[in-house]
Amino acid sequence: MNIILLGPPGAGKGTQAGILVKERGMVQLSTGDMLREAKDSGTDMGKRVAEVMARGELVTDEIVIGLIREKLKTVKAAGFIFDGFPRTLAQADALAELLEEEGQALDAVIEMQVDDDVLVQRIVNRAKEAAAAGQPVRADDNAESMKVRLMEYYKKTSPLIGYYYAKGDLHSIDGLGQIDEVAGAIKAILG
Repeated sequence: MNIILLGPPGAGKGTQAGILVKERGMVQLSTGDMLREAKDSGTDMGKRVAEVMARGELVTDEIVIGLIREKLKTVKAAGFIFDGFPRTLAQADALAELLEEEGQALDAVIEMQVDDDVLVQRIVNRAKEAAAAGQPVRADDNAESMKVRLMEYYKKTSPLIGYYYAKGDLHSIDGLGQIDEVAGAIKAILG
């Protein structure tokens, strides 16, 4: 089973992916994690990633798709959770082609819907709690940065909602419920 978790930053995609990994033996393919792993790997692809990141540039679709292709070919799992990919319509098309090449399919796209104001407050509270506990706080865990991140999400990624709806793959859930409520809603979709 292959799924995409779709939703703005801070919606809880990583938390829910972690639950699916534990409960179903799926593998989370987080583009951020894959890029960091590749950068440190010393492989040809890793060297390309390191060079691009060192220049402060965004990694190209070609590189990200190459990393995903590598994972699909080498990692054996009960399924994959795509987290942070695709982000654009071009990436969605590339993922469909890649899955087809590998004899796989996309089983569901789960949109974690959130109220933006509540989400911004959630991130601000998360940063306050981390600071109070003496834990590191992400530099972009503040209201202004979060609003910028949300704007980027809506400009680039939200068109995927219509794309996957038209394909009949989209399922929408309330992403602001308690962790176990959201996990239950995802479980109901996946069966």
